[in-house]
Amino acid sequence: MKRIFISVIALIIISSELFAQGTAGTGAKFQYRYLIDMPTPGVLEKGYVGVTTDILPNGVVIPKLEVGVFDNVSFGISYGGANIIGSGSPKWYKLPGVNLRVKLYDETLNTPSLTLGFDSQGKGEYFDNVNRYAIKSPGFFGSINKNFSFLGYLGLCATANYSVESKDGDDFLNVQVGMEKTLSERVSIVAEYDFALNDNSTKVYGNGNGYLNMGVRWSLGDGFTLGFDLRDLLNNKKWAPSTADRALKIEYIKNIF
Repeated sequence: MKRIFISVIALIIISSELFAQGTAGTGAKFQYRYLIDMPTPGVLEKGYVGVTTDILPNGVVIPKLEVGVFDNVSFGISYGGANIIGSGSPKWYKLPGVNLRVKLYDETLNTPSLTLGFDSQGKGEYFDNVNRYAIKSPGFFGSINKNFSFLGYLGLCATANYSVESKDGDDFLNVQVGMEKTLSERVSIVAEYDFALNDNSTKVYGNGNGYLNMGVRWSLGDGFTLGFDLRDLLNNKKWAPSTADRALKIEYIKNIF
């Protein structure tokens, strides 16, 4: 049994080396559409389907299905809730989330890529009294990204967004910045900072520090990427204990045409 176990592990490692074509590392085949929470200019190619599942604290699970419907245009739908993993009754979200993105410009040697889009899926618990998620949805957004050759690749991203979740009285235009740094052919680290300009005036949900998130991405196989994230490193949230959250992200992308 020991030899069989070792053989299976070795086969998985060899397969990963041969078919490491997820979204992470210098050998990545697909573009990021999000770093952690932050939208990026990435768009699924026409004919591709992406299935992503976020697993967060408090039993939150958010599956998302995205489809590349046209060249540089993708559409997606998501749904989830809190306490799905754990005991007791799940607390489902009020409505499914929808997302649409259109890439206007591809990256060139001198200019960044540019994508406009909309995403109504927030994260964490949903607060019915103000109709908002713990982490607000991006809403309408515009995102740019530029990659540089630096010990592999270094990608820098900036996003401006306006969330439609404004019944809490905080509806300011928001800004986010982020980066990806490849570590090997299959592994990357990602980091993002959400200024949370639309979540800092009421002092009910955020302390005004913004949200700093970091994570690692590993392309395990053809179209398959696994992520581990540390969220809210600045202890901005006020609705939960002031410690960083740990979360998992599982992604699979496949060409269906």
